[in-house]
Amino acid sequence: MSDGYMWFEGIPFPVVGYTLEHLKAMRENFVFKDEDVLTVSFPKSGTNWLIEILCLIHSKGDTTWIQSTPIWERSPWLETTHGYKVITDKEGPRLITSHVPIQFSPKSLFKSKTKVIYLIRNPRDVLVSGYFFWTISNLVKKPESLKQYFEWFIQGNVAFGSWFDHVRGWMSMKGKENFLIVSYEELKQDTRSALQKICRFLGKTLQPEEMNSVLRNSSFQIMKENKMSNYTLLPKWLLEGPLMRKGIAGDWKNHFTVTQAEVFDKIFQEKMADLPRELFPWE
Repeated sequence: MSDGYMWFEGIPFPVVGYTLEHLKAMRENFVFKDEDVLTVSFPKSGTNWLIEILCLIHSKGDTTWIQSTPIWERSPWLETTHGYKVITDKEGPRLITSHVPIQFSPKSLFKSKTKVIYLIRNPRDVLVSGYFFWTISNLVKKPESLKQYFEWFIQGNVAFGSWFDHVRGWMSMKGKENFLIVSYEELKQDTRSALQKICRFLGKTLQPEEMNSVLRNSSFQIMKENKMSNYTLLPKWLLEGPLMRKGIAGDWKNHFTVTQAEVFDKIFQEKMADLPRELFPWE
């Protein structure tokens, strides 16, 4: 823990809300139910946006739930000690969230019909968003500059490890009928179509006015103003600034140097060359 991370089987985790004992027990003992919906992503891929969308689909556009219950209680984080307790106490179909690499996922997941949505985002934007987030949080060691964080990221020395390994691991589920890949970019480009795709996967039908409510109330601006969704309820010692910064695609172009862009392109091609191009709509 002395280096600002909690290490578990070679992967760095945040130091607040996680224990080695819990991660081991979670993998062995947590039981997924067939009616559960699990959102998986690498941090800073747009996870909270997708959670908000799923909550609103669940309530058929009714905003009562998203305006009365903190987002981390609605779709708790499985790997955190607090989230785990909330999930195990829940009745009925559960919304569950996780950032863990596939090798740490509960073994029960792979024997269940739990619907898994994997959210993927341009890693360059993930890197930039991560830099700004970890500098205002006290969950891990803070980067001193984007240049430093760039090096950490491409080496996999950031919370939850290597983005490249995370994506490659979860892509082994591709093709299974209970596994859906959604990209941040398609959500930004055509939110309605992406929502319809998610609804089909979940077997949910929304009336036009319900769909319009989901679209409206999961927008960046509405979420940013909703204290149940914008993380302002967290204590200041944990998060020193706003979670929601820009909510756009392509912001990396405002921050990468030409050299960094070239280095990243080379590494991306080396590590992901054998995966289908359609997985990466930003390339």
